[in-house]
Amino acid sequence: MPKTYECSFCGREIPPGTGSIYVRRDGRILRFCSSKCRKSMIKLKRDPRKFKWCKAYKQRQR
Repeated sequence: MPKTYECSFCGREIPPGTGSIYVRRDGRILRFCSSKCRKSMIKLKRDPRKFKWCKAYKQRQR
């Protein structure tokens, strides 16, 4: 069975065959479920803890 990954920004599950992968210069692999997540993290340098639709926001509220 294909492996499912978690989005590096929002924390949602990424179904096999979807999403995108970004490899940093240091070798760290970032996986994204959508271009919205990719742009928010890489281009806009946003913090996922500040967005209600991210898993990190919900974990912070506890």
